[in-house]
Amino acid sequence: MRIVIQRVLSASVAIEGRVVSAIGPGLLVLVGVENGDGESDAAWLTAKTSNLRIFDDENGVMNRSVKDVGGELLAVSQFTLTASTKKGNRPAYIRAAGHELAIPLYEKYCELLATECGKPVLKGVFGANMQVQLINDGPVTIIIDSKLKE
Repeated sequence: MRIVIQRVLSASVAIEGRVVSAIGPGLLVLVGVENGDGESDAAWLTAKTSNLRIFDDENGVMNRSVKDVGGELLAVSQFTLTASTKKGNRPAYIRAAGHELAIPLYEKYCELLATECGKPVLKGVFGANMQVQLINDGPVTIIIDSKLKE
């Protein structure tokens, strides 16, 4: 699994002009599921997401997690995170998991994150054409891949 975490002042997801989810200060997480991913990937990424110290403390140093600051959470499925651009200029999505694997792992990640942070994780709509708006705070954007464990 591959995620992109963005520290935001606000973020929202709209479908056909209607907002389906919106948060204030917290994290917008884009979630991509690849073939071969499993629940252990979702669990590892949950721990990273919930404990990542990317919020400022009283000294202006990034030393607090989303749990520490009580931030809100929005997770949006995004299969394009699995793109391969190795050949040519048209991305290939052959690593992207099909719905039968991707949906349950995306849902598992959201469930684990909600439990870990003690608050609901708002979501987009899996497979929908979504318009995501955000005000990135910093900007702070972190990419984490469960296979690389960096």
